[in-house]
Amino acid sequence: MSCVWVVPILLVLCISTPLSQGSTSASTGTIKVGAIFTFSTVNGKVSKIAMEAAEEDINADPAILGGWKLSLVMHDSNFSGFIGFVGALRFMETDTVAIIGPQSSIMARVLSQLTTELQTPLLSFTALDPTMSPLQYPYFIQTAPNDLYLVTAISDIVSYYRWPEVVAIYTDEDQARNGMNILDNLLLDRHSKLSYKAALPTEATRSDVHAALVKVSSMEACVVVVHTYTKIGLLVFEVAQSLGMMREGYVWIATTWLSTVLDSGSLDVPNPASFQGALTLRQHTPDSQLKREFVQRWKNQLSNGSVGLNPCGLYAYDTVWTIARAVKQFLDQGNNISFSDDTKLNEISRGTLNLRALSKFEGGWKLLNNILQTDVNGLTGPIRFHPDRSVWNPSYDVLNAVKGGGHQLIGYWSNYSGLSVVPPEELYGENPPNRSASNQHLNSSVVWPGGAEAVPRGWVFPHNGIPLKIGVPNRASYRDIVTAVNSSSAVAGYCTDVFLAARRLLPYRLPYEFIPFGDGHKNPSYSELVNKITTGVFDAVVGDITIVTDRTKAVDFTQPFIESGLVVVVPMRKMNSSAWAFLQPFTPSMWGMIGLFFVIVGAVIWLLEHRTNDEFRGPPRQQLVTVLWFSLSTMFMAHSKCPYPFCKCFWQMVVTTIDKVSDLEILGLAGENVGSTMGRFVLIIWLFVILIINSSYTASLTSILTVQQLSSPITGIESLVSGNQAIGYQVGSFAENYLMYELNIQKNRLFPLGSPQEYALALSNGTVAAVVDEKPYVDLFLADHCKFSIRGDEFTKSGWGFAFRRDSPVAVDMSTAILGLSENGELERIQSKWLSRKLHCKGDQGGSSDQLQLESFAGLFLLCGIACFMALAIYFCYTLYHFKKHCPGGSACIGDGDGGAGPCSSSSTGPVPGPQGWKRKGKSGSGMRRVQRFMSYADDKADVWRLKPKRKRAAEGDDVDDTWKPQTTPHSSSYDDEFRGSGSNGMDSERQKEQQDRHVRFVDNKFSR
Repeated sequence: MSCVWVVPILLVLCISTPLSQGSTSASTGTIKVGAIFTFSTVNGKVSKIAMEAAEEDINADPAILGGWKLSLVMHDSNFSGFIGFVGALRFMETDTVAIIGPQSSIMARVLSQLTTELQTPLLSFTALDPTMSPLQYPYFIQTAPNDLYLVTAISDIVSYYRWPEVVAIYTDEDQARNGMNILDNLLLDRHSKLSYKAALPTEATRSDVHAALVKVSSMEACVVVVHTYTKIGLLVFEVAQSLGMMREGYVWIATTWLSTVLDSGSLDVPNPASFQGALTLRQHTPDSQLKREFVQRWKNQLSNGSVGLNPCGLYAYDTVWTIARAVKQFLDQGNNISFSDDTKLNEISRGTLNLRALSKFEGGWKLLNNILQTDVNGLTGPIRFHPDRSVWNPSYDVLNAVKGGGHQLIGYWSNYSGLSVVPPEELYGENPPNRSASNQHLNSSVVWPGGAEAVPRGWVFPHNGIPLKIGVPNRASYRDIVTAVNSSSAVAGYCTDVFLAARRLLPYRLPYEFIPFGDGHKNPSYSELVNKITTGVFDAVVGDITIVTDRTKAVDFTQPFIESGLVVVVPMRKMNSSAWAFLQPFTPSMWGMIGLFFVIVGAVIWLLEHRTNDEFRGPPRQQLVTVLWFSLSTMFMAHSKCPYPFCKCFWQMVVTTIDKVSDLEILGLAGENVGSTMGRFVLIIWLFVILIINSSYTASLTSILTVQQLSSPITGIESLVSGNQAIGYQVGSFAENYLMYELNIQKNRLFPLGSPQEYALALSNGTVAAVVDEKPYVDLFLADHCKFSIRGDEFTKSGWGFAFRRDSPVAVDMSTAILGLSENGELERIQSKWLSRKLHCKGDQGGSSDQLQLESFAGLFLLCGIACFMALAIYFCYTLYHFKKHCPGGSACIGDGDGGAGPCSSSSTGPVPGPQGWKRKGKSGSGMRRVQRFMSYADDKADVWRLKPKRKRAAEGDDVDDTWKPQTTPHSSSYDDEFRGSGSNGMDSERQKEQQDRHVRFVDNKFSR
């Protein structure tokens, strides 16, 4: 860049006269500081007044420079870089210790080369190019926040309002160009983008601005950032208003140039309404007593009402004071202000070039360091510099231009805390600062262009009438999902209905055109369809597009409108129920352990009760039976005499129809009483174990008998991957790539299938062992094919969404609309319309799968039947044995007390009631009558009293009812011993009569039957 100025430099040096030669070490009492500005601009006017005020204040205070006097020399560049450079050369000839300015970064770069060579500090509060590094320009200092912070504030505002795209209009010069490049990168970090940059010439005309804005108006983005000079910026707003771009829906963000216009109250603004509703930023200066006094002084003395004070005036005043304090420190350090010739220039100073006229400031580096070490409070707040020479606590006010050329403050931005509605200096104490999105705030009372109060979306569809080109898969199978209608351009299905329903919820009109993709004879490749967006063939894709990682790298997806994941489908056949299904809940070892513990617990209880409990005593055979019966009966809670409340509670749930425990004893269900403490302890533990075993058995058996059993050896994707069976997948689906590249399944194991019919055929004939497909397709397939089932869980979690080009704002709005459909139930209704089918299963494969079949319990009933048969056979043999023993031949065996014949008597002629039988008259001369006599013998009822244990009978008394003894015969002595009650001494006559009446009623009831 400095090469551009070689010719002007030579020209100036040729015509100049030497103003200082050799080495100078003088103390003239005057310290010269130069200032280069275009004083006809707003910032130039304000800066000139502020710097003159600073000069006056410094010279008025002898404590600052002592006997020295500060001389501020102004040079008007008049919008010309050449004239500005000439002014800088003249400053270098007049022993200037520092230069303030220039206004533009392009001039700052050129002058920095000169001041670096001559060791003169160059300070600027308007040339704020963020790319001017101190390593490249060591003598250049920016005393105001550079544009890095300005564009960072703009990007945070864009992110706060969630605007997806931004258009930039800027002047084509270094500072504006570099600022917009940084803005582009910052927006990308905030999930937005700078979609278009319109560069204007530095001397742009109205036609140049009009052409640029016409192109901007045809774009989707409605957020426009204007980063230029004041004159061009005002022209941009005028042309934009004429083109209708200041209407509702647009957002305009102007950089600091507009805030200077608003603050200065410039009278040369032709149309203040042109920028009404725009946002702008202004360097934030904290409120202080020093600032308030200067503002009052500005109004009353300095400006005389010619121009309003803006931040440039404050920074200009502080910059002059910064130089003055640094010079004071320089002098206090014992240094002299001296200048010398540059030896490099002396070597090339030949002919007519008088390069020796330029003098080098010997103390320039020390003065520069003193400036960088400044730590005071000025009009703009703390004046300090970071090691990278950036200013301390950069911050901005966020302003909103309102009607009449005024403005309102809607918030603040600082590099420390971001956006806030409180001044940044109140937040500096927070450590660390809260930069979360929820803590970013601006006032909501913003007046947007067109007078709108609602926050604009930031984008609209262009008015060029071109609809979105939307690709739709033309499916050959599962046509309810989406497909072309009758091979035409019209499409229908579940996915298109969702899209149309979501489109109706958009806050704007969305023109579109469906374009089928595929021939309709086979499913198209979905990866190829999505890639059509990146190549520009389609603007979007609507269909059953699975959201996978590779596709999200190329396009943007909406919110999923249906969940989807890969599942495994295998042939299903219900296993026949086994007759011994009731044994399946426990393994053989478990059954053996249960039986072993029945014996162990019974033996332990017998050992604990044997010595103290009569019910556990007796002959060995009886004790063995007692042990086994006692242990096994606990399975059914037969111990109603358990002394603990929960035992009785369990038993009462089983026998809720029985009111008293004594009834159980009469029925013979009461077990042996456990009397010892240790026995009861063991019994309690054993009952708890039985409770758990019973519950587990019941639950397991229920699951075995009701849950549908499958015959396929494939249990899920793991077993499928580890095997070598063939696997089917849907043509065009992403499942092929997933199986190959994610699960490392060889391609020769994969078979493409194009329709549900091919699924069923391939699974039935064994072509494939399983089919891997997405669950929505599988649900439709299983609705018509009930011989197949899903094995395992979904091994991927994804969904279907609509694909749009990268950074498309339609994708975001469409996602919001899909969420709205989900909340109002419309999405479920559409899904029920297209994807919900009734099962078409035939036979008993439908709703009876959870019913228990007889076959499941055949073995159990068989065991019960065998037990019943064996018990009856033993009982019959036992009874027949006694019948033959007591009634040999046809002789009478039972008689009453008066000698009447009993059931076995051959001479019985009729029934005579008695306590144990009855008498019949007549003879039995045939086999039929003998059978009748046997049936009569077997039908006789033994006295219940005989069934009671001796101890219980002893507790009730030794009286035994002998009133109704069987009639004794020569053949009935053993029969009497078997059925006759024991002695009846002590029973009173009233009880005898009661038993007699009871027996008579029993016999009467028997004969009545």
